[in-house]
Amino acid sequence: MGSFGRDEVFTKVEGPIIVGGGPSGIAVAACLKHDGIPSLVLERNDCIASLWQHKAYDCVKLHIPKELCELPLLGYPKSYPKYPTKSQFISYITSYADHFGVKPLFNQTVESAGFELERGVWRVKTQDGCYESRWLVVASGENAEPLVPKIPGTEVFEGTLVHASEYKNGDEFRGKKVVVIGCGNSGMEISLDLCNHESIPFMVVRNSVSYYDVISLYCV
Repeated sequence: MGSFGRDEVFTKVEGPIIVGGGPSGIAVAACLKHDGIPSLVLERNDCIASLWQHKAYDCVKLHIPKELCELPLLGYPKSYPKYPTKSQFISYITSYADHFGVKPLFNQTVESAGFELERGVWRVKTQDGCYESRWLVVASGENAEPLVPKIPGTEVFEGTLVHASEYKNGDEFRGKKVVVIGCGNSGMEISLDLCNHESIPFMVVRNSVSYYDVISLYCV
């Protein structure tokens, strides 16, 4: 529940308040606008799809065909490949928001949110303003914060420690040996990118890795 002061002035929002300007938040706002329903999108970063724009490594691609992950009402350009690249996805979602006139309020971190039972409204507070609406949509994502495990010895390790969310490309690791922990999509793509940058990656995996998992990476 939120904590609000008595003197705070709340701006009434006619449609839903949407927390998060990623693909889900933008898509919800677009569908609402298509049906003539206004909304307010609050995004804590300075752009839409900030994880893609600020956190994703350069070589990342969509991991499922574009036909299965396009946003509602407006698909990918026909010229795009089956698995769009990072830059293509960013261009797509930016054009998508422009097409539907979705304009989030950027640099707005939601500090508290609570439901006022007597009036039947949600009250949402950011560092710059207070808003209220009958509806609240939380589209803040599940991967917004990196999960960094505690590994004994890292406090004395003299090399470079990089989480996948901070990795961009293998330029700085050219000619070096690199340990990659994990064989999910990120681990495998980063390992391949390191190879393409003439690094020597070693993948550490908790469980066994299927031959088909490795082959599928190269088929993409």
